[in-house]
Amino acid sequence: MRPSPSSSVLTDLLYTQAKEFFGIYDPVQGWFTQVNPAGVRLLGYPSEDVFLADPDHSLRKPPWSAVQWQDLCEQARREGHQAVEAEIRRHTGEAFSAYLELTYFEDGDQPFFLIHISKQSRLQQAERELAHSVRRFEAVFTNATIGIIVCNRAGDIVSANELAGQQFGYPPAELLGRRIEVLVPNAAGRHHQQLRESFNAHPQVRGMGHNRVLRGQRQDGTDFPVEVSLSYFHLDEELYVVAYVLDITAKHNAELELSAQQERVARLNADLEQKVADRTHALMNTLEQLEQRSRELTTALAAEQELGEMKSRFVSMASHEFRTPLTGVLTSAELIADYAQGPQKDKQLKHVDRIRSSVKQLNNILEEFLSVGRIEEGRVEATPATLNMEALLGETVADVQALLKTGQRIECAAECAGLIRLDASLLRKILVNLLSNAIKYSGENTIVHVRATCHNRQLTLSVEDQGVGISQEDQEHLFERFFRARNVSTVPGTGLGLYIIAKYLELMGGTIALRSTLDVGTTVTITIPYENHSAD
Repeated sequence: MRPSPSSSVLTDLLYTQAKEFFGIYDPVQGWFTQVNPAGVRLLGYPSEDVFLADPDHSLRKPPWSAVQWQDLCEQARREGHQAVEAEIRRHTGEAFSAYLELTYFEDGDQPFFLIHISKQSRLQQAERELAHSVRRFEAVFTNATIGIIVCNRAGDIVSANELAGQQFGYPPAELLGRRIEVLVPNAAGRHHQQLRESFNAHPQVRGMGHNRVLRGQRQDGTDFPVEVSLSYFHLDEELYVVAYVLDITAKHNAELELSAQQERVARLNADLEQKVADRTHALMNTLEQLEQRSRELTTALAAEQELGEMKSRFVSMASHEFRTPLTGVLTSAELIADYAQGPQKDKQLKHVDRIRSSVKQLNNILEEFLSVGRIEEGRVEATPATLNMEALLGETVADVQALLKTGQRIECAAECAGLIRLDASLLRKILVNLLSNAIKYSGENTIVHVRATCHNRQLTLSVEDQGVGISQEDQEHLFERFFRARNVSTVPGTGLGLYIIAKYLELMGGTIALRSTLDVGTTVTITIPYENHSAD
């Protein structure tokens, strides 16, 4: 064992007073030369000698690679100190979340690192995850393509995104503190206060205006047509109202144009009726032109209505899907803060689990929306690279184990020896999506079968579940955006998963096929051509 480079004061601190892990790491030897008693206990070793003789020479689970550890040590050497979060391995095999700090020093010409490990509490993890969730929500709020305004119970604006400011001609900060009536002064005639009190008493998700055209008023006094949908949430027992504002100037102008065209048609018909006797032939030609124009206008109106319905569905879904997870996160965080340590430990763990579930649900929803945006903007490309299909399949199946319900299991069969060239990232996302659907829509004690074959430069991958199945009528629309089968409408989801899979397969030159029977199960099969299969 290398002699200690520390002073007697440091030795007394490490071995007598410190209650967390402290150890001296020798980068030349590649392992510790000393560790304090608290560190030995924290990592579950029977003695310091057993720890120093550990052949694994790794603190983290899974272990750092040699390059990763060298990079971390080099950063600590350059900056004097470095701290990271990591899953630390105990001698007994289990892991725990911790902060690991490296402090560089030299004893003569010999370099050393003082390493300190402090265990994280469940509450610290939950608070950090909550902060990440809030930042993600703020990013969505800021970048939304629809105006969003949040008011308190009294109708004062407490928050507005940038687009709302642009719509009404205000810098967003100048909207704060104003009454919502300033922006939509004629929305409720002279009864703003009464309607607000009614909404506060019985809040619900609904539209404003009661089938009337609402007029928004800009800061310069000009007005424009808007559609406004209302939502709400509670924070610290205080009610807040969320208004989603859509500028419908283009739609309104189209409706005016349609009305003018209809009036024009009526006038032409009246004129033609007076000339029918001597201009029958001309009348028939004119009627034919009018009918064609009417069909075009009807088609345009139908398209506009479909767009409006799509936007309404998006607003309704966003307000529901985003609000519910965040409410769960905030409520659980408040409950955790109320519980003391000791006898309340089980309750703390219960609410931490709720936080994690809500955050994960929100993150999945946001990721699906962002994936659709990237795909439709053309920012996603297939980048083939050499991969081991059997290894990728095993890793992906391991990643989704946490989603399994009681008694569920995944059985894999792969015949893909050697290496192939495909985009591993897109393929992994496709497989995770298919497995997640199979697990989500199957009950407890069921089996999900995954089969992969590589033959004639073509990968065939199928995922078969024993779930609720999909009706023939619904199968025709499964690859459309936001579509969800009617028999799973109560299961959380956005209806974007299969749409995203189909788009990824287009990028990779692949195809997808689905076979399903209600209350029996569903089998999804994808085929993708690849290059350089060693067995060919």
